[in-house]
Amino acid sequence: MRRMLYLCALIFAAFSLMVTAQAADKVVLSGAGATFPAPLYMKWFSEYNKQNPNIEINYQSIGSGGGIKNLIAKTVDFGATDAPMTDKELAEAGAPVLHIPTVMGAVVITYNLTEVTKPLRLTSEVIADLYLGTITKWNDPKIAALNPGVALPNKAIVVAYRSDSSGTTAVFTEYLTKTSEAWKAKVGAGKAVKWPTGLGGKGNEGVTGFIKNTPGSLGYVEFTYATAEKLPVAELKNKAGQFVAPSVKAISDAAAGAMKTLPADMRVSITDADGKTSYPISAITYLLVFQNMPKDKGQPLVEFLKWAMKDGQALAPALSYAPLPKPMLSKVEGKVTSVTLK
Repeated sequence: MRRMLYLCALIFAAFSLMVTAQAADKVVLSGAGATFPAPLYMKWFSEYNKQNPNIEINYQSIGSGGGIKNLIAKTVDFGATDAPMTDKELAEAGAPVLHIPTVMGAVVITYNLTEVTKPLRLTSEVIADLYLGTITKWNDPKIAALNPGVALPNKAIVVAYRSDSSGTTAVFTEYLTKTSEAWKAKVGAGKAVKWPTGLGGKGNEGVTGFIKNTPGSLGYVEFTYATAEKLPVAELKNKAGQFVAPSVKAISDAAAGAMKTLPADMRVSITDADGKTSYPISAITYLLVFQNMPKDKGQPLVEFLKWAMKDGQALAPALSYAPLPKPMLSKVEGKVTSVTLK
């Protein structure tokens, strides 16, 4: 009996040591930022954890502005943003920060108008007028002129915008600033702007939920959020004068020209891009990492990023994101391997 108890005690002690060792080997990485790529990031982190059970990546979808602030405050291991950090923000970080492009997406104009079953066509001029408050009804002549044969209702338009500091907002307002003199003069571009009209929602999730539940509403969200809720999206007139619906291909086409002049720091815009098939409000989204990182967190983060540049890219189209262009991938991989581990 004593021998049996002794053996049980040995087995229990060995098991406890094994569990303790496994717990010691587990690495938890924390990140925060953009809601724009969050659906894909959640998929990536889950898949990567299945393949690497000792690596857990936690992500807070709080908006690009929040991600940048948390990175600067060093309360996370990485940040995420659709709007590249400004020179001022990079200086505030106090140490070199790398912009790692991860994937590309689109900001779409979505709406709740059950009376209309055909996708609406819109221009940057009309979109600017909607958010400036000069177009207030769905049957406005400017909207009607773009959609001949469509019976537009005499219904008020409620526009929705992001109430938080947002990369999606930065991309959207950059596009309007490039294409509308009225918008440029009165509002301008940024992660947070002073909206002339409308109601705010937090995150892409908040704006999408508002539009889904508010008849007559219109807003801008990342493509994936609209498709997930089966909301209609508008076809937008691009720089070449063509009306283009958002798609993985149209996003990729928007990036083609930018690859020829890609800056070394990877901070680049692909809004209002050249090309007949380019979707005009496309964007690259980034993970933000410090150039110098402690090895215990930096090594697993680098390994994840290598996986994201290869296996992760294949998961993007199913969620309406476009993989990074091949000419960019090799440069991004070089950027990833430049992380110095201390």
